Amino acid sequence: MTDVAPRAADGRALSRKGAATRRRLLEAAESCFAELGYHDASVVKITEAAGVAQGTFYLYFSSKKDVFDELVRDLNSRVRHAMKEASSQGKTRLEAELLGFAAYFRFTSEHNALYRIIRQAEFVSPEMLRYHYERLSEGYVEALREAVERGEVGEIDPEVTAWALMGMGELLGMRWVLWGGRNKLAPAAARELDRIIRVVLEAKQ
Repeated sequence: MTDVAPRAADGRALSRKGAATRRRLLEAAESCFAELGYHDASVVKITEAAGVAQGTFYLYFSSKKDVFDELVRDLNSRVRHAMKEASSQGKTRLEAELLGFAAYFRFTSEHNALYRIIRQAEFVSPEMLRYHYERLSEGYVEALREAVERGEVGEIDPEVTAWALMGMGELLGMRWVLWGGRNKLAPAAARELDRIIRVVLEAKQ
């Protein structure tokens, strides 16, 4: 799921077949950039992995960097959607937090490339690194601000809290999901995450 309807490189709307081809190229790019790294991946390798002719690539993307940037936007949109869908099922802010974290861990277990690609973005496309984290934080900050206004959490700073919890979630996911080969935290880590979030949201002095 992306924030806007995908289009061809020249801006034309895509047919169903065209959208499917573009999606195949993005999936191939995700695999190539994760396995080979940006510099060793190439348009040729991406098109080979996607099973399309090299010329077909340029119908959808103008360059290797263009497909990399679009991949960051695509992964970002999909992880945000997964987290929002899960957290919306929570009856309290704490439940919403834990459900959102669990959805993030599941997504990253299915798309370990997310970590590798975002780290490559720091050097390949710094503007996309910033885009990724700012887009993740936008809805998060707003949700925490609303929770403060409802009196559901303590007098936290929504922006600082959102970025702090994002950083914690990313590193916990790296340690127990990416490196641990799991799709969720180990039970002891999950209990500690629950405790930490409770303390943060209560905002006791």
